[in-house]
Amino acid sequence: MIKLLTENFWWKVASLVAACIVWYSLANQPDSATILSAPVQFRNYPKQLEISSTIVESINIEARGPANLLRDLREARLSAAIDFASVKAPGERTFTLTSREVKLPRGVQLVRTIPAQLRFTFERTAKRPLKVDVTLSGALPPGYTVAKVEIYPPALEIAGPESSVMAAKDAVSDPFDLGQIQVDGNGGEGQQHLAVFNEEPEVRFVTAPQVTVKVRVQKTH
Repeated sequence: MIKLLTENFWWKVASLVAACIVWYSLANQPDSATILSAPVQFRNYPKQLEISSTIVESINIEARGPANLLRDLREARLSAAIDFASVKAPGERTFTLTSREVKLPRGVQLVRTIPAQLRFTFERTAKRPLKVDVTLSGALPPGYTVAKVEIYPPALEIAGPESSVMAAKDAVSDPFDLGQIQVDGNGGEGQQHLAVFNEEPEVRFVTAPQVTVKVRVQKTH
């Protein structure tokens, strides 16, 4: 035992002194404060429920500690993790942000978050088919008129919070350019693949937002 203590004795003393110096410099370093932006992450997102209120994507974190630790903090990937495990049914839920949600390195103190709380409204996920309207643009040659417009599929399924899905109006495709239809003596036919848009921001298309539109034109008599 004595041999273990005395072996490389002066190296051990030097290491101990160096460690004490480092500790002393950190312990006596004046505290500083900083405010950083951090993204908000969601854990245990509830199935069959969706957020229908405004979603906060990031918060500000005010932290205090030694200046060198705060400098390193700016390089760290900070985040605020909100746990939705307690959310089991539709309704409003409030989450208070503490050091449990915002993990900071040892030696750095969480002073506050801005905002201090986040409140969400949860709704059940709903789906329904949404009719697609097609806008026609351009012009046909004189003496021709549109005889028939076919849309496939005529409706696209949407999903989202129940209130937003029910409030969604008909989807609208990009304009169909009539000028691209080649006509002959009896008429003509054109087909285009068009993207579809819905103005309800909380609603999403279940399948690709695209339709195939076929337009037939005929000669007027």
